Amino acid sequence: MNIKCIIIDDEPLAIKIIEDYLKEFSNFELIASFNNPFEAIETIERDDLDVIFLDINMPKMNGLEFVRTSIKSKNVIITTAYREYAVESYDLDVLDYLVKPIPFNRFLKSINRITQQVYIQRGEKKIDTTGDDSYIFLKVDKKLVKIRFDEILYIESLKDYIKVFTLTGDYLVHKSLTSITEELPTEGFIRIHRSFTIAKDKVKSVEGNLIEVGSKRIPIGRKYINHAKRAILNIDDNFDESSD
Repeated sequence: MNIKCIIIDDEPLAIKIIEDYLKEFSNFELIASFNNPFEAIETIERDDLDVIFLDINMPKMNGLEFVRTSIKSKNVIITTAYREYAVESYDLDVLDYLVKPIPFNRFLKSINRITQQVYIQRGEKKIDTTGDDSYIFLKVDKKLVKIRFDEILYIESLKDYIKVFTLTGDYLVHKSLTSITEELPTEGFIRIHRSFTIAKDKVKSVEGNLIEVGSKRIPIGRKYINHAKRAILNIDDNFDESSD
């Protein structure tokens, strides 16, 4: 049985992004999209509606107030540009809190959470339709490219872009190094320089404050050196800290 959902957001572009993301999941059925909560009330009262993707800052009624007064019994995914409402949202038992712009791989995690919750509520066994969390989707040349974590060697910052170096090729992505590093699994990746994040299991050697990954020798920045040596070498002696 499909998981039925609606979108409530006063920004057409925000609606379009979620609509496009949902098309990637065959077990999700988008019933309708609405520009304000009041238009959605009749649809929300349907017994078979499973999930609501809900913006917070909208005209006429705040999304959190709408949750508080009208839809406590529904699964709600908050979609907002504001981080400061997260604690209040979770106090209302929302299922997830997505901060715009929403990366596809973060949306994927939310889809997994929704799927598990809905099948539990229905008393059915969870069906894994989205695969595991062993990859990330990155936008390369106007298309989403699936990149497996175990194929990534390192990532280099290039001003407004990053370059992702993998075992099978390189990808130029309009994204910050800070953002991509936050989206990678912390047990497998570590930032070692203001311009580099590396895969820990791809380190070939360490010489002074240089790390060899693939055919690249990468410097360890001074501010990262203590954390890097603990994570990669698991030792407490000091590197030569001449590089930055």
